[in-house]
Amino acid sequence: MTIAPGLLPEGLRDRLPPQAEASSHLLHRVIVAIGRHGYARVSPPLAEFEEGLVGQLKSAGSRDLFRFVDPVSQRTLALRPDITAQVGRIAATRMGHRPRPLRLAYGGPVLKLKATQLRPERELTQTGAELIGTDSVAAVIEILQVAIEALEVAGVTGITVDLTLPDLVETLAAGAMPLPAGKIDAARDMLDAKDAGGLAGLGASAYLPFIEAAGPVAPALAKLRAIEGAQALDKRLEAIEAIVVAIGDRVSLTLDPTERHGFEYQRWIGFSLFGEGLSGEIGRGGTYSIVHPDGSEEKATGFSLYLDPLVDVGLGAVEHKRVFLPLGTDPATSAKLRAEDWITIAAVSEADDAAALGCTHILRDGHPVAL
Repeated sequence: MTIAPGLLPEGLRDRLPPQAEASSHLLHRVIVAIGRHGYARVSPPLAEFEEGLVGQLKSAGSRDLFRFVDPVSQRTLALRPDITAQVGRIAATRMGHRPRPLRLAYGGPVLKLKATQLRPERELTQTGAELIGTDSVAAVIEILQVAIEALEVAGVTGITVDLTLPDLVETLAAGAMPLPAGKIDAARDMLDAKDAGGLAGLGASAYLPFIEAAGPVAPALAKLRAIEGAQALDKRLEAIEAIVVAIGDRVSLTLDPTERHGFEYQRWIGFSLFGEGLSGEIGRGGTYSIVHPDGSEEKATGFSLYLDPLVDVGLGAVEHKRVFLPLGTDPATSAKLRAEDWITIAAVSEADDAAALGCTHILRDGHPVAL
């Protein structure tokens, strides 16, 4: 079967002008904003040995690997669906000797095996920051503040941070709301799906009030504190209150304590990031652990942003002054204009049309004149 010229695989696309430049510009601005908080950039490879990525991504992410055989090593490689895990590998191995907390930033393309209905693209630009060596409340506050500032620098307005408690069921099942080990996974899934009937059928009716304890953070916290047997969550709720005080009214804060999908490897807190006029979440983060070569685990806190939805709505666009240079223009003149931040479009024939070539000015008597 012949593939039509220009046809690309499902979920992949070309970025044309001016979106390609906007994407690059946004990534640069976000990385610079993160770096100003002391996060040094690392750049992992696009592909790694499959077994290495599987170990880093845990079970949830390993299902999203695009695999192929390396003709050099004859071993199976995989394209990364996420950069966070690679940063964890770097922190645990090549930078394992560095003092903690270790602050690292990253940015680049990732490839998902399958798309979703909310996000049909399989190739995405991911950027973010990881604070290795701690998952304290102070670390979460710092990471959230850096993520919010990065989004603000990118031009996102109406930011909402939705907090969640990924280990809620495990914490309560071990104490005031006991559940058999074999039912914990099912209870987590039903809470995530807000399946009240499924919970009752599972014999986990004590967890039903958590479904309703979602929404703006203040009333959600009040509902959580009122649930009988939820005292084991007090330290987490106190941590969320500290986060609310630190973030203030800079963004909208909501809480969905039972949200689990996408937070399978997070520890005591996770969060999703949303922006006004943007469909779906544009980032997420939380606390997690990275595994060292000796099998030991190290606490970490971080966030990831996906820039493609921002580019799609026009954020990151750069306005340029484009001047048309007629045939015979002195090269020194054109060099001087570029030094003054002009983009120069040199004629290659008498038939070239300045307006058709997207120029805003034309050079006349040595000076740019608006078209």
